[in-house]
Amino acid sequence: MTTVMPEGDAIRKAVKWISNQKQEHPDLELRDIVNRAILKFDLSPKDAEFLFKFYKEGGKLEDIT
Repeated sequence: MTTVMPEGDAIRKAVKWISNQKQEHPDLELRDIVNRAILKFDLSPKDAEFLFKFYKEGGKLEDIT
């Protein structure tokens, strides 16, 4: 994966939270889960853009740990 992870604890927590939500609620649209994470973790527009791109490119929790 060529996407560079933005600095900050909130974005890392958001990726972990999204991964958990995807496992717990496979019926939910990823877009909706990401939007919830953006609000829950009070992410910046830049962070939000990263999340959408990260998951569009098939990003996984293992890619950031």
